Amino acid sequence: MPASETQSIEKTPTGIKGFDEITGGGLPRNRTTLVMGTPGAGKTIFALEALVNGARISGDSGIFIAFEENARHIIENAATFGWDLPALERDKLFFLDAKLPPTIVSSGDFDLTGILAAISAKAGEMSCKRIVFDGLDVLLTMLNDPVAERREVYRLHEWLLSSGVTGIITAKSEDGGVGMLPERYAFMQFMVDCVVSLHHRLVDRVSLRGLPVLKYRGSAFSENEFPLVISPTGIEVATFGTSEMSHEVSTERVSTGVERLDTMLGGGYYRVSSVLVTGAPGTSKTTLAGSFAAAACRRGEAALYVSFDEAADQIVRNLASVGIGLQEHRDAGLLHMYSIRTEVMSAEAHFIELKKLICDLKPRCMVLDPISALAKTGGQVAAVHASLRLLDYAKAQGITVFCTSLVSNTDALTESTITQISTIADTWIHLSYVVLAGERNRSITIVKSRGTKHSNQVRELLLSNEGITLSDVYSAGGEVLMGTARWEKEAEVREQEAQRRVRSERARRELELAEAEVAARIAALQRELEARRAELALVDAEDASREHGVGAAHDTILRLRGGVGDSQAVNAAAAGKRASASRPA
Repeated sequence: MPASETQSIEKTPTGIKGFDEITGGGLPRNRTTLVMGTPGAGKTIFALEALVNGARISGDSGIFIAFEENARHIIENAATFGWDLPALERDKLFFLDAKLPPTIVSSGDFDLTGILAAISAKAGEMSCKRIVFDGLDVLLTMLNDPVAERREVYRLHEWLLSSGVTGIITAKSEDGGVGMLPERYAFMQFMVDCVVSLHHRLVDRVSLRGLPVLKYRGSAFSENEFPLVISPTGIEVATFGTSEMSHEVSTERVSTGVERLDTMLGGGYYRVSSVLVTGAPGTSKTTLAGSFAAAACRRGEAALYVSFDEAADQIVRNLASVGIGLQEHRDAGLLHMYSIRTEVMSAEAHFIELKKLICDLKPRCMVLDPISALAKTGGQVAAVHASLRLLDYAKAQGITVFCTSLVSNTDALTESTITQISTIADTWIHLSYVVLAGERNRSITIVKSRGTKHSNQVRELLLSNEGITLSDVYSAGGEVLMGTARWEKEAEVREQEAQRRVRSERARRELELAEAEVAARIAALQRELEARRAELALVDAEDASREHGVGAAHDTILRLRGGVGDSQAVNAAAAGKRASASRPA
């Protein structure tokens, strides 16, 4: 349950980054907290930092009682954190070296009455608010009597309750598991109001520390285990922040640095989004990352380029060979490049270091190249958690994040990312190889891009000294062709098209010639038809003239003989005969 969602008892801030967040304010005020852990887990540092921050931030005076280490050595060791303990010791802090020789304890009955009396006097003099008993288990072990040990622990507990100060007791736990005190001291966990467990282990040769809060009376708290890092300034606990996911959501687009990729994405990436580019080695993941960073700098925005296991100058040189100039942006102060060996620290330490860079530089865009390298820093689980926290933190700061991830499987349909951020990335671009006819070519495809229409087509990714070019691939019979195979296929298609045009032109000309021949024949037949019609007209005219002459002669003969002529009837009959003769059968 998130510590901030319910009311709880009064608390004292420790000032330890992340811890006050998961406990909802710090340690229980005027009560006792047990901090236990394995060797090297950070028990003494935790208790001392809570004391120091109380003095520096809250103005609380404090007393540190060392039962195991020499108090002077503790002060000297803490100098590496820059806390300036000598100055605090003059004003607010008092260190008591309570490490007793074994002969003193074994010489007779021993109890804490005398020490507590002296501490009471000093606490009253200082108006002490916080007190640390560091390494109490060492003193109890020297008693060598379980009954006496239990008696002294209860004596100390009662003294803390009556004194009204916030107490911290540190003790060693066993390596067998989280929160396992030696059996004879296990009762201490039930006695105190708050129990904090620290552990330190090696995973894949990488040092990992963790912190779960096992118990907190009267208060809600985050019950999960959180990574812990001892940084140059003290302890930091890596948390996700608030339980509610909330960050800026923008519809503004930012360029990918590749014009055609912007087109494929409908204008580029959304601002304050997370971009994941996956692919096998050599598929140009870093090239796309450099294009994105350069585009951000050209807009006048600050950019942070984080490179794991590759020097910044080498990246600048390599990208310059493909027309991506980063050095000019470094010189202008817009681009900050941070290169580090992955295995020098844990994934959580990387996370905390990057948080500091983000706070100092306040970039608008950030590149993590490759984020999958974190898997080498203590196992996949730690890498996943650190990656998710880093992306969440960056987006909460209004940063557009570009991550590359190395994959061994080049099949975009089955590949997955080592850090498992492909599910939370807003845009996922996959790069792969297409090997055909003795040639290896790069391809790019957009697996997803949330909230935007994007291309589902595979493109060929080409690199030249002028930059990145995306070219349409050639699909033939379900096979995607690129490079020389594509050129050969396109040349073959062009040749086939040229031959088709030649054949078409030849056929067209043959048809035109045949058409002309047919038209000529039709014209000749038309002329012949017209001649026949003219001949027919002449025949008709001759027949009419002849019939007219015959009729006239007949009338003349009739008149000469004294008869009446009927030339009109004769002419009509003749005309009827001619008409019948002219009709087609």
